[in-house]
Amino acid sequence: MFRKVAFAYAVILFAVTSLNYIPGIPDENGYVFGIFALDLFDDSLHAASALWALIAALISQNASRIFLRYFGALYLADAVLGLLTGSGYLDFGIFTLGFQSYPLGFKVLANLPHFALGSFALAASFWGGNSIGKESPSEAS
Repeated sequence: MFRKVAFAYAVILFAVTSLNYIPGIPDENGYVFGIFALDLFDDSLHAASALWALIAALISQNASRIFLRYFGALYLADAVLGLLTGSGYLDFGIFTLGFQSYPLGFKVLANLPHFALGSFALAASFWGGNSIGKESPSEAS
C-alpha cells in the first residue's frame, strides 16, 4: 500500500512541477490559480520531492513508508509555519521575507496544498501494522 501512495505522490508532485509551464494556468502576473507564485526554486523543490517519492516507490514498501513519514512531517510543518507567519521554510521564505501580514483567508488557501499533502502522507505512513524497518514478506514486493 505504501508504494502505491508514494507513487501517487510522485505523479501529483510532477504535475505540480509542470503547472508553470502549461499555457493558461499561470495568470498574467505569473500566479498559478491566482494564489501561488511558483518560481524555479519551487519547481525544483517539487521535482526533487517527486523524484524522492518515485525512488521510494520503486525500492520498497519500507522506503515508501519512510518517504511518507518524512515528507509528511516536512510539508505539514511548512504549512503550519506558513499559516502562522505567512512564510514557509521549504522555500526559505521565513528567512528571506520574514513574517508576512497576509489576510487569514489567503494564508489558509496558500498553505492548503501543503496541509493536505503533508497530513495525508503523515497519516498514511502510520497505516498498516508493521513499524518502519520491519517489512513482512508480503510487503517486500
